[in-house]
Amino acid sequence: MSREVLLVVHSDRKQTLDAAREVGERFTAAGFAVRLLGTAPDDAIAVAGATFPCTVVRADENPADGVELVFVLGGDGTLLRAAEVARPARVPVLGVNLGRMGFLTEADSDALGETVWRAVEGSYRVEERMTLDVTVRHGDTVLASTWALNEASVEKGSRERVLDVLITIDGHPVSAFGCDGVLVATPTGSTAYAFSAGGPIIWPDVQAMCVVPSNAHAMFSRPMVVSPSSEIAIELDPNGTNGVLNCDGQRYVEVPVGARVQVGSGAIPVKLARLW
Repeated sequence: MSREVLLVVHSDRKQTLDAAREVGERFTAAGFAVRLLGTAPDDAIAVAGATFPCTVVRADENPADGVELVFVLGGDGTLLRAAEVARPARVPVLGVNLGRMGFLTEADSDALGETVWRAVEGSYRVEERMTLDVTVRHGDTVLASTWALNEASVEKGSRERVLDVLITIDGHPVSAFGCDGVLVATPTGSTAYAFSAGGPIIWPDVQAMCVVPSNAHAMFSRPMVVSPSSEIAIELDPNGTNGVLNCDGQRYVEVPVGARVQVGSGAIPVKLARLW
């Protein structure tokens, strides 16, 4: 049985398409079957793969099933897109930073050849990163269930009005205030949006969640670090305004007034391949 790899590429830049060709050719020469994550057979990703044998697959086709590695060319946004398909397949993700932000990626473009060689040799270790399971409820009705690797943020749906929320931890009310939003971040996400909002940096192997209000109009609205076994709830005031749940900038859910967003430690981690 041949070894397989899935390439996930930021396709809006010539640099990444050129890198995709190089990576695809290197994996092919090493005996790998290559898949490319795309949206249509004739998109830019397929053009990148024209110089080597590959199969273009869509996100709704379980593209990571059966591969040994998801190889990412881009920045953190591209890696988060890759995590979406790698997580259910329990496959590690290895990222090369070709974007602006590369906190989650493992190597830079000048180490592209070495990174492919390490992937071919299996010369990497795998870290399991904590995720969040997120449920939106209105009364007894479940409106949506989703997940996050970095953070789940409940944000105001209208620029003209603040979002009035009640924060509870394990069923105990903690604080109520008006704000632009509330973030719940993992240790991985503590250096992303939560950090910009004033949250602490949490070491990746620490098991914890961080609750960070965004522009809260309140005396007590400091960030909180809570146990991974806790359940965090963000309840929207029934007389307030609608909100939007944003998970990793990848998945969005409308949150109506009176609804409750419940966040806890995720059942399935994301596996990141580490070289160093």
